[in-house]
Amino acid sequence: MAEEDFARAGQGALHVDTSPQKLRFMQVLKFNSETDWTVAVAALWRDRMRANPWLRMCLPAGHTPVPIFAAMAGFVRQGQISFRDAEVIVLDEFGGLGPGDPGRCSCQVRHGLVDHVDLPSAHFHFIQTEAPDLAAECRRYDAVIGRGFDLTLLGVGPNGHLGMNEPGSSPERTTHRTELHASTIAASRRYLDHERTPTWGVTVGLKQLLESREVWLLARGAAKAEIVRRTMEGDVTTDVPASLLRRHPNCKLFVDAAAGAALPV
Repeated sequence: MAEEDFARAGQGALHVDTSPQKLRFMQVLKFNSETDWTVAVAALWRDRMRANPWLRMCLPAGHTPVPIFAAMAGFVRQGQISFRDAEVIVLDEFGGLGPGDPGRCSCQVRHGLVDHVDLPSAHFHFIQTEAPDLAAECRRYDAVIGRGFDLTLLGVGPNGHLGMNEPGSSPERTTHRTELHASTIAASRRYLDHERTPTWGVTVGLKQLLESREVWLLARGAAKAEIVRRTMEGDVTTDVPASLLRRHPNCKLFVDAAAGAALPV
């Protein structure tokens, strides 16, 4: 991203902390408001795509990226960027939901972003948890991931999970089935219009996330303040999978004022 563009996009930035003793490699960017946060993340993503139109991206579903997806769709409508040569690989998928269920992660990413940009259908990849042979489906997805991700966007769960890599997940795992923790199950209800709450899912593994060439960890809202603090101030441990990103050589944490409230200024 051009330095002057990022400076304008991030005018609401409160503080950047790159202390090697505390944060290892991670760069922390805090913004005064959710609007500033959205503008800065979207502008940086836009310029990554301008620099590399063939960007291979691992993208999350959920509440966190919704305004960023909307901003990226706006850039496409304005002719600032194109997704036609890029690839989107969905981070994870709930089990037990029908293929068209709007609560499915792939449907959330499709409805929030893919339907509004010029991404070819063959460049949109997602996990089929209804596959009769789930182990074979995980191997297929590993093959799709192949040489890895140029850019991975991640939200952070209330227990520190990344995707559906729950606390205790091995950093050596690739795509795999996982049982969901109670807090993840509870959080999933906001995406459903029925009572069939998923209890398991399939996720890209921590090994593949940690091997991404660039990772952005995204958090907004006061509900994320405590897990952001634990991610950045506690031990680096699989008990808080997000903390493992502190060892990643090219990772940024983007927080608005509410999500970053418990971090030192």
